[in-house]
Amino acid sequence: MGEKMSNYRWVVLVVLWFVYVVNYFDRISVLTFLPLIRKDLELTAAQAGFGASLFFFAYALAQFSAGWLSDRFGPKKVMYIAIGSFTAVTFVTGLIKNYVHFILVRLGLGLFEGHHFSPSQKCIANWFPKEEKGRATGFFATTWAIAPAIIPVIITWLASYYGGNWRPVFYWLAIPGIVAILLLWYFVADRPEEIVKKRRMTQAELEYIIGGGATDSEPKKHFKEGLRVIAKDVHFWMYTVVLFMGLAIYWGSTTWISSFLYEQHGFNIKAMGALASLPYAVAFIAMLVGGWMTDKIFKNKTRPVLLISFIGSAPVLFYMGMVPKGNVSMIITMLVLMGFFVNLTWGAIYAYPQIRYPREIVGTAVGISNGFGQFGAFLAPLIAGYLVVEKAGGGASYIRVFIFFAALAVIAAILTLVLSEKPLTTTAHQNGSIPDVRSA
Repeated sequence: MGEKMSNYRWVVLVVLWFVYVVNYFDRISVLTFLPLIRKDLELTAAQAGFGASLFFFAYALAQFSAGWLSDRFGPKKVMYIAIGSFTAVTFVTGLIKNYVHFILVRLGLGLFEGHHFSPSQKCIANWFPKEEKGRATGFFATTWAIAPAIIPVIITWLASYYGGNWRPVFYWLAIPGIVAILLLWYFVADRPEEIVKKRRMTQAELEYIIGGGATDSEPKKHFKEGLRVIAKDVHFWMYTVVLFMGLAIYWGSTTWISSFLYEQHGFNIKAMGALASLPYAVAFIAMLVGGWMTDKIFKNKTRPVLLISFIGSAPVLFYMGMVPKGNVSMIITMLVLMGFFVNLTWGAIYAYPQIRYPREIVGTAVGISNGFGQFGAFLAPLIAGYLVVEKAGGGASYIRVFIFFAALAVIAAILTLVLSEKPLTTTAHQNGSIPDVRSA
């Protein structure tokens, strides 16, 4: 009778998920308290907007080094440094006194939080077989659906306890960062072989994760070869553009949806807040469904899910800005459809580099692609701002904004049609074998 397989990889995934939710506490808190911060620091709208966008610029730049560092030194070390650093900056945010301080903490949060994502993806690549990567990345992606839905409720309640003072909230937010580091230290390892040595998972699960293929016992030796594989792969750069478009649509719509509901449709603050959170509730389901479809329906193929997502998003986004004022039922329908189709993509899109590229270069592949992709998150809200049409009698029109987002979805769909999913290999995978570490 063979050895019974453990399921420790799912413990690792849950820990990675929780730790990344902590990452979102910091960025969402600053945006939530932005009106209070503006008033306290006497910032103009332009200064506040620049500081908010600056985070995404720094976050994008961080991706390039984050992926390389993960492949070079291991994802766990990089996450330790990233979490410890952005936790410290979060604490300091409660102490800022002027615009310069505000800019510095936004840069710090962007740079340090930006070194968290690629290591997380590298861990998932190391811990999950090809057959489960869609579900694993889909579940991980729910962090950016759950976080915007629950964090504002938690932190505003905490601020109300202090009489509306936002500063003590950032002191308290250091605690989740410390908890995250401890959980990472105890439960997570760079590679499953390390946990087998500690006898906390079975060799059978290790062999299932590896899937009968090679492991890279000398990642530094094969890193340069892997980097050449990425640089010469035209489909990698096509994928990067697709990711750019996906992130531009997500963060562009996330940035402006509240203003759209408030200014174009005239909803009051309470109704606007409830409607603006609706796409995120749907997004949680869409992310899980997208990951499940990748693995189960399309048998580890990401392209069909991406096509469904982008082709479905285009008409929804196009019509969103044209819904007549007062048609609440149609607005709700469009918000639900937008939440589903825009977010169906994430399990598949981040599974793509894990499926196509060898483990020893996944961190670099994710870092480079996400680095360029995050510039979409930086540019789309800025471009959309210039497309808003202010009305003389008050309010604004966002028709051109959503046409812009729809156009991005069309471009992404066209590129996805010619995207190759055939796995690439290096000599590390051609010549390796599964190590048996039970006796180690």
